Amino acid sequence: MQPEPTQGRFTTQDAIDNGMATILVIEDSPTDQLALGRVLEKEGHVVLNASNGEAGVIMAINQQPDLILMDVVMPGVNGFQATRQLSRLTETASIPVIIITTKDQETDRIWGMRQGACGYLTKPVKAHDLKVSVDAALAASATL
Repeated sequence: MQPEPTQGRFTTQDAIDNGMATILVIEDSPTDQLALGRVLEKEGHVVLNASNGEAGVIMAINQQPDLILMDVVMPGVNGFQATRQLSRLTETASIPVIIITTKDQETDRIWGMRQGACGYLTKPVKAHDLKVSVDAALAASATL
């Protein structure tokens, strides 16, 4: 049984108390943030948002989410750079990152994985594909 969300949303404490995941969405598009957030919250996850790579890295260090969904094309620190930073920082190296981007070339996917991502989805992302990737990343990180 899931708890009732606080003011329409689950809190981080709800996630801790009920085994739900806290997922950080690093995405500069408010529309994409909202769309991803709706799917994740429907699955019972707590969603945190950052609108650029630099803010996302700082939020990941401070909030220690269970998973990060990362856009690539953002102003300032892009998603590849932020993923590389997160994978190299002791505080965040164990947090799985799934890249979600419009960049659909195989070379982009390979580069993203080399930066430390555990998954790569291209936009527009189908809800089912997002759920499967999130569940797989969370399950894999739980066994570490």
